[in-house]
Amino acid sequence: MPELPEVETIARTLRPALVGAEIRDADVRWARTVAHPSARKFREQIRGQKILEVGRRAKFIHLTLSAGDLFVHLRMSGDLFIKGENVPPEKHDRVRFSLSNGAILIFNDTRKFGRVWLTVDPESVIGKLGPEPLSDEFTSQWLYENLQKRHRQLKPLLLDQSFLAGLGNIYTDEALHAARLHPQAASDSVKRGQAERLHEAIRAVLEEGIRRNGASIDWVYRGGEFQNYFRVYDRAGQPCLVCGTKIARLVVGQRGTHICPKCQEKR
Repeated sequence: MPELPEVETIARTLRPALVGAEIRDADVRWARTVAHPSARKFREQIRGQKILEVGRRAKFIHLTLSAGDLFVHLRMSGDLFIKGENVPPEKHDRVRFSLSNGAILIFNDTRKFGRVWLTVDPESVIGKLGPEPLSDEFTSQWLYENLQKRHRQLKPLLLDQSFLAGLGNIYTDEALHAARLHPQAASDSVKRGQAERLHEAIRAVLEEGIRRNGASIDWVYRGGEFQNYFRVYDRAGQPCLVCGTKIARLVVGQRGTHICPKCQEKR
């Protein structure tokens, strides 16, 4: 599933072609892709809307429209890209938006888990999300205080989008290794200095991921190179880049997890 850096990269790539364009029509080719409203109302309501801005909130791509907001969540295999107007539909195209500039914005999703929302109430879609990890709201003090309020394993808590929005499996593993914290450590056992390290590590791995256009490890990740700089993720059996210990793979909260047993010793 694309995480914050991959979604941010897609939003930045789309922005120049979309801002200022009008949505002439929406060809909904699989109705369940539209989470709200109905597919019929979606098509009726989106026609003629102008795209004012293209942004991101957590793992959502957010298009601010002239009379509402369009949110796209790519989930496991979704992708959003621009093609020329004469490009025929492909098998896994779920929604195709015809634009006034002659382009087609295509939401392609092999596994059909991705969803789109058209709403005049953004809070109905993103209202339960936690803070953005690259925002001013996310401080080391906030992280420390909120880790202390909960008694959960670190990794599942960091993956909880209502706690902190945008982290996924890759960047959580990378951040925990950089902070020298075990993914199964209890959140309320994290000391202030450790919370400061974790805060710095989360920001650093996300900023590096964005700088390198995300990670290209599946067909939905396009053009990224962060996978060439992984510290632990997907490196089981290879030496830790810090101490040389073999990276181990374990399961935490039903998610495959990569750690250095020495750098991230569980205490």
